[in-house]
Amino acid sequence: MSSFDSLHDAWEVWSDEEDGRTVLAFRPDVFNTQDFPPVCLPTLYLTQGRRNRRPGIEHQLRPDDPWFITLYLEPDVSRKAEPFDTRAAAVDAALSLTTRFATGDYDYRSLYQVPRENYLDKLDELTGREA
Repeated sequence: MSSFDSLHDAWEVWSDEEDGRTVLAFRPDVFNTQDFPPVCLPTLYLTQGRRNRRPGIEHQLRPDDPWFITLYLEPDVSRKAEPFDTRAAAVDAALSLTTRFATGDYDYRSLYQVPRENYLDKLDELTGREA
């Protein structure tokens, strides 16, 4: 299993399950109902097979099923899932994306159809990104 030892300090491993699924969270100390609503907690999911499989439908994963990373800014605001052949490649891509996000080098504003300017301005402050 690949390691998240080099994960940017602004992110933390929220869960890392035995089957390899991992959830990373951005600044959970800030998305705490007082400063920002928890529903807006940026999260990155690393899964084998698509994360949005319908519940109740059994899907037997095969070892050669692709791995996906998906970044969510809110439940209905996400970056298109990106596939990778191996978990190691997906972890490397997740580490790169989370670093770019945390340092303001990722354009998360482009994911919004209807921007929430006050929220995005505050997120810009947290990431050091200039709008």
